[in-house]
Amino acid sequence: MTITKVCLTGEKMYLADYLGVVSYELALNLQQRLARARAEGNIPDVVLLLQHPPLFTIGRFRGEEDIIDNPDEIEVFHTNRGGSITYHGPGQLVGYPILNLKENSLGVREYIWKLEAVIINLLLGFGIQGQRMAKHPGGVWVGDQKVCSIGIHVSRYITTHGFALNVNPDLRYFEYIKPCGLKNTVMTSISKLLGYPVVVEAIIESWLQSFSEIFGLKRETGVFLPGEEGIIV
Repeated sequence: MTITKVCLTGEKMYLADYLGVVSYELALNLQQRLARARAEGNIPDVVLLLQHPPLFTIGRFRGEEDIIDNPDEIEVFHTNRGGSITYHGPGQLVGYPILNLKENSLGVREYIWKLEAVIINLLLGFGIQGQRMAKHPGGVWVGDQKVCSIGIHVSRYITTHGFALNVNPDLRYFEYIKPCGLKNTVMTSISKLLGYPVVVEAIIESWLQSFSEIFGLKRETGVFLPGEEGIIV
């Protein structure tokens, strides 16, 4: 993939696109290339929104020991984000912000806090009261059930990885692991909480609006970053 330099203005802006279902490895490679371009100042902040085929991902410090069973032989992918093991699959909105923390005057903890705030704000639009769990940072809960997990990586002030929001995934796969290394954690979804199905595509604009508001960034549209297949953000 080749990324051409995008003309940046003085206004704080970001690019974003929903890519549909993308393999984890391809999405990771894309993040890494965009992160390099961001660190070099060739592009503004970028947010990739997508879904993944079914797989378990393990953080850089732990996770293998948190696999209880894998009867469906789901792919297990070791990655460089923080946190332990989690499940990704269709029906889950995954977001990978590639942000420059220094330029946004953010520390790591404040960045995670804002990612959580974006989700909490989005859930309120559905009448769902999301909350943080002080003893289990890095995610959003509804009561004692977890609806969103967060795991990030930061290098040269540039963020990769991000969040996984359960919209309408097959929650059965979370029973095969200890999500985020937590025992007896019950994972839930927006659809389960509402009692009717919600598709990922239906919440994209709400998420973008919430992100723009919480982070104080303006979304720029119609910018083309040429790549192997071409990406319009």
